[in-house]
Amino acid sequence: MTSAPGRRSSIFTRLLRHGFTDPSAAERLLDSPGLATVRNDPVLLDALGGTADPDLALHGLVRLLEAQDGATDRQELLDTVIAAKPLRDRLLGVLGASGALAEHLARHPRDWQALVTYEPRDLHPGVEEFERGLADAADPVALRVSYRRCLLSIAARDVCGTVDVSQTAAELADLATATLRAALALAAAGAPEDAAMCRLAVIAMGKCGGHELNYVSDVDVIFVGEAAGDADEDKALRAATRLASHMMRICSETTVEGSIWPVDANLRPEGRNGPLVRTLASHLAYYQRWAKTWEFQALLKARPVAGDLALGEEYTAALRPLVWQAAERENFVADVQEMRRRVVANIPAAEVERQLKLGPGGLRDVEFAVQLLQLVHGRADASLRSGTTLDALKALAAGGYVGRADTAQLDEAYRFLRSLEHRIQLHRLRRTHLVPENEADLRRLGRSLGLRTDPVAELTREWRRHTTVVRRLHEKLFYRPLLDAVAALAPGEARLSAEAARERMVALGYADPAAALRHLEALASGVTRKAAIQRTLLPVLLGWFADSADPDAGLLNFRKVSDALGKTPWYLRLLRDEGAAAENLARVLSAGRLAPDLLMRAPEAVALLGDGDGGGLTPRSRASLEQEVLAAVRRADNAVQGVTAARGVRRRELFRTAAADIVGSYGTESQPAEADQGALVDLVGGAVSDLTAATLAGTLRAVVREGWGDTLPTRFTVIGMGRFGGHELGYGSDADVLFVHEPREGVSEREASEAANKVVAEMRRLLQAPSADPPLLIDADLRPEGKSGPLVRTLGSYEAYYRRWALVWERHALLRAEPVAGDEELGRSFMELIDPLRYPPGGLAEDAVREIRRLKARMESERLPRGADPKLHAKLGPGGLSDVEWAVQLLQLRHAAHVPGLRTTRTREALAAAREAGLVSEEDAEILDEAWVLATRVRNAVMLVRGRAGDTFPTVPRELAAVGRYLGYGPGHAGDMLDAYRRTARRARGVVEELFYGGL
Repeated sequence: MTSAPGRRSSIFTRLLRHGFTDPSAAERLLDSPGLATVRNDPVLLDALGGTADPDLALHGLVRLLEAQDGATDRQELLDTVIAAKPLRDRLLGVLGASGALAEHLARHPRDWQALVTYEPRDLHPGVEEFERGLADAADPVALRVSYRRCLLSIAARDVCGTVDVSQTAAELADLATATLRAALALAAAGAPEDAAMCRLAVIAMGKCGGHELNYVSDVDVIFVGEAAGDADEDKALRAATRLASHMMRICSETTVEGSIWPVDANLRPEGRNGPLVRTLASHLAYYQRWAKTWEFQALLKARPVAGDLALGEEYTAALRPLVWQAAERENFVADVQEMRRRVVANIPAAEVERQLKLGPGGLRDVEFAVQLLQLVHGRADASLRSGTTLDALKALAAGGYVGRADTAQLDEAYRFLRSLEHRIQLHRLRRTHLVPENEADLRRLGRSLGLRTDPVAELTREWRRHTTVVRRLHEKLFYRPLLDAVAALAPGEARLSAEAARERMVALGYADPAAALRHLEALASGVTRKAAIQRTLLPVLLGWFADSADPDAGLLNFRKVSDALGKTPWYLRLLRDEGAAAENLARVLSAGRLAPDLLMRAPEAVALLGDGDGGGLTPRSRASLEQEVLAAVRRADNAVQGVTAARGVRRRELFRTAAADIVGSYGTESQPAEADQGALVDLVGGAVSDLTAATLAGTLRAVVREGWGDTLPTRFTVIGMGRFGGHELGYGSDADVLFVHEPREGVSEREASEAANKVVAEMRRLLQAPSADPPLLIDADLRPEGKSGPLVRTLGSYEAYYRRWALVWERHALLRAEPVAGDEELGRSFMELIDPLRYPPGGLAEDAVREIRRLKARMESERLPRGADPKLHAKLGPGGLSDVEWAVQLLQLRHAAHVPGLRTTRTREALAAAREAGLVSEEDAEILDEAWVLATRVRNAVMLVRGRAGDTFPTVPRELAAVGRYLGYGPGHAGDMLDAYRRTARRARGVVEELFYGGL
């Protein structure tokens, strides 16, 4: 049939307006013989336009009409669709949401009549109604057809909004129950002797047991068997096993009508390695002696559904008490959390953000949080023992275990995510929990959920909003009721008892719950504005503390800071109003000792954690730091005051740097952890080195000013060496330096030398003097002649020494030399003096290379601490800092004269230059860089966690766990961290063996 252009344009436009994405194809379908008489019927077009996918619905309707037996059947279907709104909405709604059910209807064209009935009893069918719907199925194929017919009616009620998502999930579970019963009946009919010999109970687990099943899901079960009458128990169990296996095959096997769903019995004792069927006594013995925490968590949802229901009830009655004792088991909470982490860890990286069930802010977050609270508090409160997530959440709110506002938000989010999951699965009737990426799929999903203006954008926005709510709330659920319990402000509200509060603190990982509750009471009690703000902040803060390796320390430190700053008007306002400040503070206070110690000495540095005028956590430039330090020195009355001011700036900026490092390593809710570990290393190394240089510049100015006024009798400069010169200082590093002076005109060398030595002595004294601020140790042992040589030399003295006496190790050390404070011109002159020594024009002679290798080998054997594990020593162990640095520095000594990029004091820059010059392969350079960065991060982590420097991993479990968190490893994964370090170091050592000890 050919349409006139004007008419075609009109129909085309109408189809677009009704939501068709392919109006041309839709117009062809409407022109088909089956629909020609109603192609312009506004009722049909409006109904199609109201579906999730009008194109899919129209295509399914045409196929269904074509599948009818004859013209009479087609006309009956068409007349009913046009005349009966309930059927029209149901049928087209299903066809527009599910291509799989459209396929079923095309194969079984009379099944559309299952949607005609529209009576009150039809709205909420239960197991009995579904059993009647399956009653005629005499074989597995017929059972599948009957199952799909029942599923069709559930889907119709779902997509039309007749029932909500929880009722849909309950109906799906009831249909599964009826199906298991029918399958077991077929198995028994096929083996009547087996059926007569045994009693077999089918216990539903998981979502089926919890009465909250998906459209497509494994149905988890456990089987319990007993001998019937006087039958032999062993024979009876073998018979029961045959029946159970047959029942599983009936449901799971693929036939011409596909399969129903897999029946999964792996939650049974010993999993797939255990017997499929056990007696009740055997089950009980296993759970009493061998079961793990997750197995009791799984039993929360156990429910008898098929077979011998009396035996099933005996099973649940016997095991129920054990479930509610699970929280008393050692490592209970750690076990539950580890199970959750293991689930997340097994998600492919590309799928994490699209995972509705297992991803962050997904369904499993809600379910795990609810189940953990049930297990913790269900011992004493039987009202919490529901296997259905939303019912259990409601009961937790009614009992005061979860805040009502949090419950409402979580309930809404869970319902949305389950609805989205249902619609995703309904389309193809495939088991998946991934949000699709295809725009057409997203459009269909959005429309199916009532989002019609801009379905894709609205769906994405709503999905992200709800996952954000879940991520924010799923742990906070634990904390708000704790504050209600200790603050006791609303007499009419249900709240936790003291014992319940203590249990919850233990469950959240607090080692000293009594002390933690005292801190909460001190912070949150009372009717002051301060206490009110604390009650708003603490539920969130407690969650962040519990996410750390030492929640007790985090809470204690927060109380100390709050006590110190509680009366200042800006402190709590900062935490309440600036989104980043509160989370940043929680991370910093619970990550170890160094940052809190720095903060406690001047709590007002909390302001740096906000987003406002405090400069945030971005480290300041050396010029900016020097300007501040020198200005403070000018204002001081004497050198002591000046250096005290300089050390105060250093303490504050060390805190800024440590906080930036911690926050970058942990990540926040709005900003993931820094993926580039090298960037964090560079941040710390550069910031601490700049800060040290500024502190030395200020101290030098203070000492000179007090002793000599504006001008020292000799020009004086400080040369940074080692990590200082390389911009790679760690939190606990000494400042390796050389001191150079040059007498001013008319000043004797003796006077100049005395003045220079006095300056050095006074600088060292003032920077190491006991104080609330951390000391800065100056180490000049890399000077000519080492500890035996003079502390300060003139430029001429250095030139004479290096020309005549310089050893290979001294040339080697000069690779990292860089002026850091004092007379800039003198610093440049010193660089000109040493450049030919550290970048020798002809490279290194063979004997010099051998000497460097000999020195390295001696250092490895002599300097490693006794008892230390070499493989875990970040500085001197194989593949550690020393290995990488000596390998890179040997390349510099040999090639920097003709490779300008190697003339740098920084290890990573030199390594990159060596790679660019072809001196190191791309792969080897990456291996060395990764090892150097990791070893540096380990040393930084140890200092942050312990508050003192160290080159090896801590042995105290909580400290080791804190190092792991800093390095990106979750609780319980310290072993993985150590294995990863050994692996990284071993690979680096292999490269060093070739690069450093190989041929010339």
